[in-house]
Amino acid sequence: MSHDQTINILVLYHSRHGTTQQLARHIARGVASIAHCKANLRTVADIEASDYPVKDPIVTIQELKQCDGLALGSPVWFGNMSAAMKHFWDQTTSLWLTGDLIDKPACVFTSSSSPHGGQETTQQSMMLPLLHHGMMIMGIPYSEPNLHTSLQGGTPYGASSISKQGQQPLDKQVTELAFAQGQRLAKAALALSSL
Repeated sequence: MSHDQTINILVLYHSRHGTTQQLARHIARGVASIAHCKANLRTVADIEASDYPVKDPIVTIQELKQCDGLALGSPVWFGNMSAAMKHFWDQTTSLWLTGDLIDKPACVFTSSSSPHGGQETTQQSMMLPLLHHGMMIMGIPYSEPNLHTSLQGGTPYGASSISKQGQQPLDKQVTELAFAQGQRLAKAALALSSL
């Protein structure tokens, strides 16, 4: 990698009440803490009426195609990714046909309003299109101490949070796990870019 090259990590999320967006921001901070890495925060268009104000640009297929790595987040919807996020991935067939995402690192994150809200199944549901696109999925290793002790979220599948609607701020251990996940993703994308 040349010294002037920037690694672009797409932090793509859907958020109805703001918790998943907060996780996205902490992941982006982790990405940006790694030299030569930049986080691009994007969201997907909501397909239902929502009172939550969108603060980040709506992602384009071109931005997904050009990213060097991806952090993908959605709130838990009945143990699955949100309909808005699924709708976006259903539009990515052109990238699948050309293999544009093959061998790019990716991770997932989520939030729910209860401890048994389906966080891990939601994270797994987000992994499925990434696997079909040939991406390399990474989670959070148990070398992260917060993964052993956090009661408000965090799984080996990726960052997560248990939060009531609009609860502020996120638990400190949760934000540290999200930050660490962003760092891990950026480091992987950086290493792969030099191969």
